[in-house]
Amino acid sequence: MSQIRQHNRHIHLASRPHGAPAPDNFRLETGPVPEPHEGQLLLRTVYLSLDPYMRGRMSAGPSYAPPMEIDDVMVGGTVSRVAESRHPDFSEGDWVLSGNGWQDYALSDGTGLIKLARDMKHPSHALGVLGMPGFTAYMGLLDIGQPKAGETLVVAAATGPVGATVGQIGKLKGCRVVGIAGGAEKCRHAVDTLGFDACIDHRATDFAEQLAKQCPDGIDVYFENVGGKVFDAVLPLLNTRARVPVCGVVAQYNSTDLPDGPDRLPLLLETLLKKRMRMQGFIIFDDYGHRYDEFARDMSAWYADGKVKYREQIVQGLENAPDAFIGLLEGKNFGKLVVQVGEA
Repeated sequence: MSQIRQHNRHIHLASRPHGAPAPDNFRLETGPVPEPHEGQLLLRTVYLSLDPYMRGRMSAGPSYAPPMEIDDVMVGGTVSRVAESRHPDFSEGDWVLSGNGWQDYALSDGTGLIKLARDMKHPSHALGVLGMPGFTAYMGLLDIGQPKAGETLVVAAATGPVGATVGQIGKLKGCRVVGIAGGAEKCRHAVDTLGFDACIDHRATDFAEQLAKQCPDGIDVYFENVGGKVFDAVLPLLNTRARVPVCGVVAQYNSTDLPDGPDRLPLLLETLLKKRMRMQGFIIFDDYGHRYDEFARDMSAWYADGKVKYREQIVQGLENAPDAFIGLLEGKNFGKLVVQVGEA
């Protein structure tokens, strides 16, 4: 069923996944559209962002944010139209960056909303290069990674919304940029379109050897968003005083046990000490929310000037969000994954 004014579709967490999420972990329901009271506005979801962090919120374990409870509407960033307003700061038809989650309609009192330009050519880009993924790339690389001209920057998930932006900012700062991606097509895109100096397929049997060959002077900055075997190959190549911003570990989100093989922690600690490396995790809005305007200014200019390119994959229909999300965690997406929930 497509989006209509008389019904509010919403997708709930039906059960907690054990390992990779499955379709039966989600439940689609339909209910009435809520009515705004004085000081509120009704938001109609047009675009829904799908992001790896959602997998962590589906689990009961402790994290940087509380887990979703069973039967909660799935969380998620959204770009929405104001369908009805009883709030003095918003008018019907306004575009806003919001957090409606996986549903057609939501009420808001205006808290946390970011008003977007009414004539914005691609409002969905506020969920990608001009939104949370772009902000993550910008602050993680520039504040923690601190790249310098002539250094080698390596970034995994190189054609994803964060990795692609990290690499392009690295090139703007004069770095040699080596990407890591899954498949020849993605690697070609990283080099031919995004301007990376090289990109390596992590599925290759000699992946570690190829990475070492492309980094003859070692690695000065590694932007970590994957973990697993990719980090295993990166670790011995890190230079003294290397910087490692950590925004995610997608390879481990579905894990229910410790990884196979030897305990890697002693080697990591030894390397951190001997090479005096900086390895720092960050949660973008918790740690850098106060610097959003700085990001918005720089990224908007780079994007408008064509210095940063962006690829988006749009899935049609809220009902297709679970399958698209499952595919995201398997690396099936190519670019920023967005669900178009309703008409713009």
